[in-house]
Amino acid sequence: MSFSIYQLKPQFQRLLRPLVSGLASARITPNQMTLATAAAMVAYGVALAVWPASRALWLGLVVVMPLRMALNALDGLLAQHTGQKTPLGALLNEVCDVVADLALYLPVALIAGVSAPLAVLAAAGAAVTEHAGLSALAAGTPRCFDGPMGKSDRAFAYGVIGLLAGLGAPAGWISAVLAVVALLLVWTLVNRLKAGAAPPTP
Repeated sequence: MSFSIYQLKPQFQRLLRPLVSGLASARITPNQMTLATAAAMVAYGVALAVWPASRALWLGLVVVMPLRMALNALDGLLAQHTGQKTPLGALLNEVCDVVADLALYLPVALIAGVSAPLAVLAAAGAAVTEHAGLSALAAGTPRCFDGPMGKSDRAFAYGVIGLLAGLGAPAGWISAVLAVVALLLVWTLVNRLKAGAAPPTP
């Protein structure tokens, strides 16, 4: 596996574990967490699309992206803690991740001066790489999370884009970040296809 921020997930989960008992005590279910997170991200993405010139909203993305990662981790931890891991939960997790990705990534195409085709390409590439990782299951191999541009890495990259847009940086800088993201997504897709096609280790 090439390096990805995803490899830091165990440490990240340890930081979040104290919250899990509280969520369980409040009778919040993993699926509720998953759907609520997706709804919040879609709402934020709609706000970005409606007001693409708002620097405050783009700066907010610096907080929204790591918050999304925390919420995404919490639903899985909650499912483990409460014994509520279900096929429906797994399906909702995968579908909601892609929906939230597109909702947050596509509005970048509306920033004045940014290459809209490049922004759309990066958003589509994110969806394709996630599908490739999930498709490994159909090939009889484990779900692939190979980087270097997995979900956590994209959260960091789009947080940088939000910071640049919020600070009023030249649009060319944002397009340059998108170009790097797109190239790394191609690399990620290749890595995930290779991992998914590899014979299982005996």
